[in-house]
Amino acid sequence: MQFKDIIGQHEMKAHLLHTVKENRVSHAQLFLGPEGSGGLALAVAYAQYINCENKGEQDSCGICSSCNKYQKLIHPDLHFSYPFFAKGKDDVAATYLEEWRKAFQANPYLSLDFWRHNLEAENKQANINIAEAHDIIKKLSLKAFEAEYKVLIMWLPEYLDIQGNALLKLIEEPPAKTLFLLVAENQDRILNTIISRTQLVKVAKLKHDEVTQYLIKQKEIEAQRANEISFIADGNLQLAQDLLNEEENPYFDLLIHWLRFIVTDSGLNFIRFCEEEFPKLGRENQKNFLLYAINMLRQIVLTQQGLRQLVLLQGQELDFVSKFSKSFSADQLAYAIDLLEKTHYKVERNANPKILFLDLSLQLVLIFKYQTFPQGTQYI
Repeated sequence: MQFKDIIGQHEMKAHLLHTVKENRVSHAQLFLGPEGSGGLALAVAYAQYINCENKGEQDSCGICSSCNKYQKLIHPDLHFSYPFFAKGKDDVAATYLEEWRKAFQANPYLSLDFWRHNLEAENKQANINIAEAHDIIKKLSLKAFEAEYKVLIMWLPEYLDIQGNALLKLIEEPPAKTLFLLVAENQDRILNTIISRTQLVKVAKLKHDEVTQYLIKQKEIEAQRANEISFIADGNLQLAQDLLNEEENPYFDLLIHWLRFIVTDSGLNFIRFCEEEFPKLGRENQKNFLLYAINMLRQIVLTQQGLRQLVLLQGQELDFVSKFSKSFSADQLAYAIDLLEKTHYKVERNANPKILFLDLSLQLVLIFKYQTFPQGTQYI
């Protein structure tokens, strides 16, 4: 993986290059960015550049022995750790290394669900177990085979749990020329003892135009459809790729019908939605629907503030935003967005979708129909 293969992230690439040129490579770094933003791809490209035998000013050479092995993810001094769905207590990440290589090479912006699908793990719980922690210690205690640096790239350290404490001493005082590159999406779920021992590298969400141009040039999608997918994906390239298989926007009609029932306080209809429509979406689509709804409401706020040049919508979505912006106040929209964000968090925590979306719907009825703004509400 070379920097040139990574979409956007120009400032981050420049920063990483600078650390190598100035010989200021921290031995433990935490790449923190939202899903689908390219944190894992950046970490791999960074490690490849560090160990490249013929570095260029802006990228690794891509043709030396080290780069060739990095491109195939087979360099003996490059190690990966990641959540997996253990079939036995002695399983470690290396047990699934071939599947990991195939998954990353097919999609460097992969999500946990994409990885789960590649392992055919269905609804099993992902984990980085204690056996994996011990295996990391064993691998990194050995001398480098051929590269200047041994590199461990850990994807989603959020799944370490308390067994991550076994790695603390190694992260704080690693063997010479050993790099830990942790790639995370949710800082709140990482052990504080690990965060305190790493240098934070913030990976920004991909820009709307960057995703749009990727879809047009790399996937040969027509401009209007690419713009629509990019808006729904909101900087998540994994989600954008998932949406390529959809013939049309899967969330717009669902959102319109649901909001119509809410603003008219049509109780039986939104109860039916909560009992039938939302549960059958599945957890990932529930999360994506909520993110789509949040983005739509934010576009309405921009319209109300006279910032139409920042509105990223076309066609029926733009018509909806224009009409909705005339009907509700900024306060109503702000409270609604807050509720949607809290619900998204609860979906991630595996809350019961029927109860969760019914609670959300009732709260939104109070906001949009009766202009009642509940204070200190405890969400399910």
